[in-house]
Amino acid sequence: MPELPDILAYLAALEPRVVGKQLGAVRLGSPFLLRSIAPPLSKLEGRRVVGLLRMGKRIVFALEGGFYLVLHLMIAGRLHWRRPGVRVGGRGALAAFDFEDGSLVLSEASTKKRASLHAVEGTAALAEFDRGGLELLDADLSQFREALTRESHTVKRALTDPRLFSGIGNAYSDEILHRARLSPAKLTRKMSDEEIERLYSAARGVLVEWTGRFVAGAAKAFPEKVTAFREGMAVHGRYGKPCPDCGSPVQRIVYAENESNYCATCQTGGKLLADRALSQLLRGDWPRTLEELEERRRQ
Repeated sequence: MPELPDILAYLAALEPRVVGKQLGAVRLGSPFLLRSIAPPLSKLEGRRVVGLLRMGKRIVFALEGGFYLVLHLMIAGRLHWRRPGVRVGGRGALAAFDFEDGSLVLSEASTKKRASLHAVEGTAALAEFDRGGLELLDADLSQFREALTRESHTVKRALTDPRLFSGIGNAYSDEILHRARLSPAKLTRKMSDEEIERLYSAARGVLVEWTGRFVAGAAKAFPEKVTAFREGMAVHGRYGKPCPDCGSPVQRIVYAENESNYCATCQTGGKLLADRALSQLLRGDWPRTLEELEERRRQ
């Protein structure tokens, strides 16, 4: 799923292409994309884009007259800048937003069509899409601490909860926790002041660095290869590969459609976190440490 650095890169690329420009037709390749019935899209067509906003992981097109288009890419949604009037069809294309100089095409590389588009009138209706999460790059340490410890969760779950933090998902939470040298299973209300400060610093550092890299690239070309798995990431998507800091194999916990990637040596004192499915299957045979895991593999 595109997260805060990716969304900010999209906004940087879109700003010179669409702000101040008239939105022509909104052509839908799938009727399931549009999740609202009022106002109709025809009422937004022909209006100028007066600004772009980010609400969590949503991209918002502000149109003159107090209208908005709210786009959520979900897991597999991606944006592409194409020639004006390009055909909507094939390769998972769900919609095209036509402008004078080009068409913004939305595609979704998944059989589960989860991306969504809402047409909205008025700021009150727009506010309903705000999940309330803290904008971490604008927050001080005390605000971060309050959001982190508001509820008792694992730190991984807290970072990815849009009601607590805005724009952070599976990929960057892995990178943040690795840099902070914290277990994804650490409970937020059991964290020390030093651990919270370390997490705050790591979160800001990771997000600033990756955002800067992507926004700089977006100034040169429209970001076409947005992915959760980036060259240079420390642990996310690197299961079994060596940790760049200590060389230990990166571990993972799989749950539902997500997974946590972590380094046992750097983050958990060498202890393996129990994968819910495997630990239930293996029960008492679940290896507790990297040494036990390696011994099991040699048997």
